[in-house]
Amino acid sequence: MAGMKRYLDRLRPLFAKGGRYEQYYPVFEMVDGFFYSSSETTHHAPHVRDGIDLKRLMVYVVVALIPCILWSWFNTGYQANLALAKMGMAKAGWRYDLLAALHIGFDAGSILANTVHGFLYFLPIYLTTLIVGGIWETVFSTVRQKEINEGFLVTSMLFTLTLPPDMPLWMVAIGISFGVVLGKEIFGGTGKNFLNPALTARAFLFFAYPAEISGDRVWVAVDGYSGATALSLGKVGGVDEIVRGGTTWWNAFIGLMPGSMGETSTLACLLGAVFLIYTGVGSWPCCSLSAG
Repeated sequence: MAGMKRYLDRLRPLFAKGGRYEQYYPVFEMVDGFFYSSSETTHHAPHVRDGIDLKRLMVYVVVALIPCILWSWFNTGYQANLALAKMGMAKAGWRYDLLAALHIGFDAGSILANTVHGFLYFLPIYLTTLIVGGIWETVFSTVRQKEINEGFLVTSMLFTLTLPPDMPLWMVAIGISFGVVLGKEIFGGTGKNFLNPALTARAFLFFAYPAEISGDRVWVAVDGYSGATALSLGKVGGVDEIVRGGTTWWNAFIGLMPGSMGETSTLACLLGAVFLIYTGVGSWPCCSLSAG
């Protein structure tokens, strides 16, 4: 790692002001900042020096999201494997071929089978979000000659966790483009936007493509499977109808129910909230953070 640091330091003059590639300084700074903390510090008033910067703050938020991310993998695969067992349908597609090749299978009683199956739905959506949103961040930062900050890493995770597991990738790309450009960059970027870009992207998809992000069909990642959601059951017969439909209070708390990938587990969300409050990144009682 020391060798990489020396190599990046040698490249820095090429990207600094007056260098051959100065217009690409934000891209260089993003790569350098991803691996190493900034060497720039304040020494005089009126600035206040602190041990935490934007990078470390966003790292804390990423850590807080880990329980939701891990649970999204397990529960997405669990719901899919349950649906496959109920329907007795033939398994097809690259995910099924890969799981069969790895001899993991589709047993809803297997933690490994559920987690890997769910991960194969999470990964394409997350990569699409990260790549497309990252391109927009790079474009705007390059034009403005501003550093690319770590906030989008959190935005990409939050947006992915708010989506159904089988969301078409082209819709994911359009949604995150809307969220980053119109929810953040047109206001000037990080610290100047009053909208959360991840939730702005999610709201856009809800109104633009309601059939793909609402109803009884989209919450389980198996083609052709549909099942009444807890809300639809509650509308018909209240809490008793929800319980009769198989969703108990315990299942709702743990997260063993269909839904957006990162929203089902109250426990996972609470674990992240406790961590943010403990580190001082979030505050009680709201524990809110506008990421991005």
